[in-house]
Amino acid sequence: MSIGIKTPEEITEMRLACRLAAEVLDYVTPFVKAGVTTGKLDQLCSDYMTQVQHTTSATLNYQPPGYSPYPASICTSLNHQVCHGIPGGKALKKGDILNIDVTVVTPNGFFGDTSRMFIVGEGSIFARRLCQVTFECMWLGIAAVRGGAHLGDIGHVIQRHAEGNGFSVVREFCGHGIGRRFHEEPQVLHYGTRGSGPELKPGMIFTIEPMINAGKAAISELPDGWTIVTKDRSLSAQFEHTILVTETGAEVLSLSAGCEPPPKLITGALAENTARAIAALPSAPQP
Repeated sequence: MSIGIKTPEEITEMRLACRLAAEVLDYVTPFVKAGVTTGKLDQLCSDYMTQVQHTTSATLNYQPPGYSPYPASICTSLNHQVCHGIPGGKALKKGDILNIDVTVVTPNGFFGDTSRMFIVGEGSIFARRLCQVTFECMWLGIAAVRGGAHLGDIGHVIQRHAEGNGFSVVREFCGHGIGRRFHEEPQVLHYGTRGSGPELKPGMIFTIEPMINAGKAAISELPDGWTIVTKDRSLSAQFEHTILVTETGAEVLSLSAGCEPPPKLITGALAENTARAIAALPSAPQP
């Protein structure tokens, strides 16, 4: 496995790409409400990318070997959908939980990737707890990152927190390196053993994006060839940030003014630096 180390110039470009991806989520947030279709959310995000940011969507017409082209500019995974849900005519209703996953490509050819959970209306106590624990899982994984740590440290802490709260971790999908290509090395598993896997080195950039199921970890694929669902139809949640490995920890690249700060269980320099970075960011321009 060859994991690239980004140059200072590439890191600067990635900060921009990831911030732009996060700003798409900021923009679409007020529209995520009962009665709005996921297809409408896709159109709003697409227009914002192309007309305001002058970016393009990495997912639109994305076609890995053996797949049909993905037909939308974002992924919208609803309730028991784990990932890669295709936007369409289904209207949101109160109590739904929704993951929106955005990957933009800048005019300079850099990819920025991030996703968030949205709860339509108040949501059930159980749904809110699943989303909160998933958010905590992502941040615990981020907190495990530093030069000299190992990839397995990330998965270990995520798995321990998810399973300790009675949830399960999806095995078949993982985080990934990112830069001038959508998917690069390494693969970042969200389960594993502390001290295993390649050593992390400053300058590596990858996503941490745990998919946490309320029921069992087993998944299946819908006939559309893209949408992944929980086999037992239990709820599933996911959060995603793109991070940069530094000498002393991690820098979260996919921050924007609308990002939620780290949860209370994350303390120290990571929490302080991230909260300060979010507060310093200007709101995204409106169309």
